[in-house]
Amino acid sequence: MKLASRRMLTIRPPTALPLAGFAHSRGLADRPVRKVSGYDILRDPSKNFGMAFDEAARKELGIRGLLPPRACTMADQKRRVLGQLAKIENPLDKYVSLMALQERNQTLFYRIIIDNVYEMMPYIYTPTVGEACQKYGHIFQRPRGLYISIEDKGSVREILDNWPHEDVQVVVMTDGERILGLGDLGTYGMGIPVGKLNLYTACAGIHPDRTLPIQIDVGTNSSVLADDPFYTGIPKHRVRGEKYDEFMDEVITALDNKWPGLLIQFEDFGNKNAFRLLENYRQKICTFNDDIQGTASVALAGLMGAVKTKGTTLKDETFVFLGAGEAGTGIADLIVDQMVEEGLPEAEARAKCWFVDSKGLVVQSRKAELQHHKLPYAHNHEMIRDLKSVVEIIKPTGLIGVSTQGGAFTKQIVDIMSANNERPIIMALSNPTSCAECTAEEAFGWTDGKVLFASGSPFAPVTLNGRTYYPGQGNNTYIFPGVGLAVVVAGIKTITDDMFRKASRSLADQVTREDMGKACLYPPLENIREVSAKIAAAVAEYAWEIGAATKPKPENVEQACHDAMYKANYNEMLLGRGGATKPKPENVEQASVPRRYVPGQQACLDAMYQANYE
Repeated sequence: MKLASRRMLTIRPPTALPLAGFAHSRGLADRPVRKVSGYDILRDPSKNFGMAFDEAARKELGIRGLLPPRACTMADQKRRVLGQLAKIENPLDKYVSLMALQERNQTLFYRIIIDNVYEMMPYIYTPTVGEACQKYGHIFQRPRGLYISIEDKGSVREILDNWPHEDVQVVVMTDGERILGLGDLGTYGMGIPVGKLNLYTACAGIHPDRTLPIQIDVGTNSSVLADDPFYTGIPKHRVRGEKYDEFMDEVITALDNKWPGLLIQFEDFGNKNAFRLLENYRQKICTFNDDIQGTASVALAGLMGAVKTKGTTLKDETFVFLGAGEAGTGIADLIVDQMVEEGLPEAEARAKCWFVDSKGLVVQSRKAELQHHKLPYAHNHEMIRDLKSVVEIIKPTGLIGVSTQGGAFTKQIVDIMSANNERPIIMALSNPTSCAECTAEEAFGWTDGKVLFASGSPFAPVTLNGRTYYPGQGNNTYIFPGVGLAVVVAGIKTITDDMFRKASRSLADQVTREDMGKACLYPPLENIREVSAKIAAAVAEYAWEIGAATKPKPENVEQACHDAMYKANYNEMLLGRGGATKPKPENVEQASVPRRYVPGQQACLDAMYQANYE
């Protein structure tokens, strides 16, 4: 590895990470050249290799003596970290440990996630991230990403200019109003953008320095958070209406102006804001809502796998949804699009999707009270209040849970599904695990193994009558990283619903006969990088086909997707990137003079480190 000049590395600030003591200038052109020492490198997670620096590197970088003398390999480091994690029993403690590793050695963190994605994903995302968000202020160690508050209205661009990386490609943004199935968590919701972007990197190779998690703070209506002494946001009621819309427009416009062409993923906004933001901006910028479109795409892929197993087509099925929010209607919309492509008129396709919300069946007689996204599925039928009766009367072939009501799919309901269908389709998609409508063990057990099952959170294999079933996890991770990679590779201008159907088809096509034999509706999560590359290629090909791509088309699109992936290896890293100096004082000469030593007791007191911020 060719190394830069000894001890001090001269770098250009746009690629640098800000370290302690950096002077900051908002303008880019006028930023001074900065230098970084070996000590600074060890404190920079994107450049620190820890004990993996060999003797030559330590000498060239000026870090001899700053590390234990014995060098080790990345494999040694991985074994050490995995051994430490194995001794931690509490999942939240594993989450904290992994986030701490990310702050020390980013490359090692991602290498461990990439090589152990099936084992690590439950700790860096669902279900553990739900508890992490609920306790975010209590486990807070170091900020990640940007916090943009309603009190920053009018100066959002200045805040964006504080971000050190100049080539941001993917943003995940939340206002924390509807975090998973846990409700309004305010700025504690930052765990979601951080977690999603970790998956963008681990599962599709988006470079971590080109990602940006953003927490929008417009207040919280949670009285629990208002009384929490460690709450990290503004303890005021949420701002709504015109002021909210103006603020969000400033944020989105500033992002698009600063980093033209970047992908903005909306995540865990409340229903009203989620639909409105998506509709307002989807034709103007490159954006999507993962709760609406990502969830829909992964659910559609699972349904495609289910009908393939049954030997039917999607247009032959009828679905009842428990939960009529953004996730449920998003899934139904994509199902309708697919049924139309299979030859069914749109009105007939919509008639095959039924919704049950908190008041009962969504029907025509309730139109005056229904939110706009429910109206297309308000059918001409008598009102039915409970899910059991709906399933008895409608006789669906598929039951889809997006309600966050843990245990809502009771044995009675599943028994009816099983009696009416040779291979009932049941999807309990709510997160985290405590909110799942039923467990895998319940679904397989109550149907004697007949069910075609998927869940939002992971469940262990189920052994029944000598056969082992492997429940598929309908995790959005199968979809959004690949879509993001397609945006990066092809330079996609806007993301359409048809792109998500292309992603669904690609994912479903990757389910093998072996997978179906295990009753699994999705390919193994261990293959997620290969899965993401194929999805990215399918979406990118379609973008070039319809003229939505801005970059030249490579000869081999799938190979280009693989080549674009961040690999998380030390030999990828450029040791000469990044750095710092102390802020320049107003009086350089005066600052260079040592403090005068005052004899006696006061001098001893003055010399003491006080551990105060001042």
